[in-house]
Amino acid sequence: MTQRPIEIRPYQADDNAALSDIWLAASRIAHAFLGEEKLLEHRALVSEFYLPQAETWVACLDGRPIGFIGLIDTTIGGIFVSPERQGMGVGQALIAHGMSLKPRLTLEVYALNERTRAFYEKLGFIEICRRPVDDEGLPFEQISMALSK
Repeated sequence: MTQRPIEIRPYQADDNAALSDIWLAASRIAHAFLGEEKLLEHRALVSEFYLPQAETWVACLDGRPIGFIGLIDTTIGGIFVSPERQGMGVGQALIAHGMSLKPRLTLEVYALNERTRAFYEKLGFIEICRRPVDDEGLPFEQISMALSK
């Protein structure tokens, strides 16, 4: 059985609902420590502001979105893959696409999100620094990481 190719294309406004669903499903796993109420609050921000305003690239399989990466200049604002498609190379393809566009990529990841941090380390991201709180001032340590070509 051959693996079907993943297509990566620019975000379109009609992707919003599907990508918001992917964001929530993946975040319930990766960011469960934030709690459901905070995740739903963040989902609204992702849908209304983040997806349309970032440089968002959508990974599709058979024309259907299965993940996305949002770039803000050279920063990965977020990368999310549908839970049933994780571990199949979608995230790696999205990072490779980002690297093809930018000379250097940086990101922040929650220290409690060990699986995602390990994914980034496997791809060559290195820790640059840490801060004890997230962007909202909540006590969730953030790790800044970088990857250069």
